[in-house]
Amino acid sequence: MKAVDNPFVISGYEGAHFFCDRVLETEQLRHEIANGNNVALIATRRMGKSGLIEHYFSQPEVSERYYTFFIDIYDTKSLRELVRKLSREILIRLKPFGTRATERFWQTMRSIQSGINFSPMGEPTFMVQIGDIKEPETTLEEIFRYLELADKPCIVAIDEFQQIGKYPEKNIEATLRTYVQRCHNAQFIFSGSQRHTMSTMFTSASRPFYQSVSLMHIDHIDMDTYDAFAKALFTEGNRTLAEGVTEAVYTISRGVTWYTQKLFNVLYGFTHEGEICEVEHVREALDYILKTQSYVYEETISRLPEKQTMALIALSKNGPTKSITSAAFVEKYSLQSASTVQSAMKGLLEKDFVTLEKGVYSVYDIFLDYWIQRMY
Repeated sequence: MKAVDNPFVISGYEGAHFFCDRVLETEQLRHEIANGNNVALIATRRMGKSGLIEHYFSQPEVSERYYTFFIDIYDTKSLRELVRKLSREILIRLKPFGTRATERFWQTMRSIQSGINFSPMGEPTFMVQIGDIKEPETTLEEIFRYLELADKPCIVAIDEFQQIGKYPEKNIEATLRTYVQRCHNAQFIFSGSQRHTMSTMFTSASRPFYQSVSLMHIDHIDMDTYDAFAKALFTEGNRTLAEGVTEAVYTISRGVTWYTQKLFNVLYGFTHEGEICEVEHVREALDYILKTQSYVYEETISRLPEKQTMALIALSKNGPTKSITSAAFVEKYSLQSASTVQSAMKGLLEKDFVTLEKGVYSVYDIFLDYWIQRMY
């Protein structure tokens, strides 16, 4: 077991010991991949999709049998950026398997060979820049050719997959669907946080990926399960977690995994060996987080257009709202008009300040939501 100063990990994956639950979800992924199915994994952001995938990849029966590759394309804006990320990830993941594995990849990637250098010891370095990818369609074809020819079966996970719908290139979905369908040595996990967009991509008969995957949703971790997990980690650190703390954390975090982890990360850091973490410390942890993030939030809000700022503040004060264009909502928060609110919300959705789930609008960043309520 890896030594970790704070067992409540908020970035990356540090092993099964520091990973809470998702037993059924991990088994479902194992079952689907073992039976030759691609998967669309859908959940709101920060619910733990990435952690689940990394946890699944770490299972011995997976890590020993497959090459596993995982990229997050949330910040990509074109096919060129996607193929660069995927090429780099493949090379990095192949490094532990030795020169033979990396050279096989290098030999396949003719369009970017000049950007992959080898040291005298055979250690590869990825030097490819965006401008070096002259024909991204060709590079994409080479990636899939490598996946098909790899000496082990592959699993490719692409997080925030809905992002490809924003690329300027035409027919990206159809192109990827064709390559995926023809690739018999690799299986794919397409994960995404925009539920409506992801569901439409895979369930609409007019879309290329229609009925090509097994759909999988993940939700909140059960509070009692997380309570047992948190208490065990506190006990290992010679600390005590009082009754009611997890419930108080869940109330603030709304059960969303990352925010729950972040609050417990701070609580654990506040609690010295031999001490007890009490319920009243939860509010102190939230205060600390909001204080440390205050400058970032101030800068973020200041860069928004005025109408979007007003709509965001109104939504935060009102809480999750379905009728954002109702006269009551517009009048209550002195907003200009229903059309203005609708336009502002569209902009906030595009910038991921706001989420829309089952017709209900809410502020995406839970800590930002609390900060706005305090400041305005």
